[in-house]
Amino acid sequence: MKNLIAFLVLFVACISGFAADLSITAASFVPSTKAKYFTGVAGATITAGQPVCYNATTKRYVLADADGSGLTNVEGLAANGAAAGQPLRIVTEDPELILGATLSMTAPVYVLSGTAGGIAPTADIGTGEYPIVLLVATSTTTCILKPRALQGTAAAQ
Repeated sequence: MKNLIAFLVLFVACISGFAADLSITAASFVPSTKAKYFTGVAGATITAGQPVCYNATTKRYVLADADGSGLTNVEGLAANGAAAGQPLRIVTEDPELILGATLSMTAPVYVLSGTAGGIAPTADIGTGEYPIVLLVATSTTTCILKPRALQGTAAAQ
């Protein structure tokens, strides 16, 4: 019984080490007046707050993905929702972005997720995923967005 309890405690500790992607409420995604933007054309359905990259083949912006699928070069976060073919405003930098998600101050660095369009805590970087730092929390609601500053060139081992 004592070994079973020890195993369960260890199991729960291991599972809690892996957090899920941030759950961003698109309506609560609010760039500050200091944000930098540009406009492109969506190549898929995109929601405000999702990381996007440029697809040179289609010449449109699609959901970025850390899994090494060639979609790791994050240009910024979508400032609005758009369907394929619609205009998409992209936030490239913002020192006071209200992300629309609850951020951790104990683990304030967030990276591109292995799930297309997702943002994850650094603890979730998996084998074969590229460590693309997207943002750093400055409070539980606000962060510094500067995705092009720190982008890994090799997959995690």
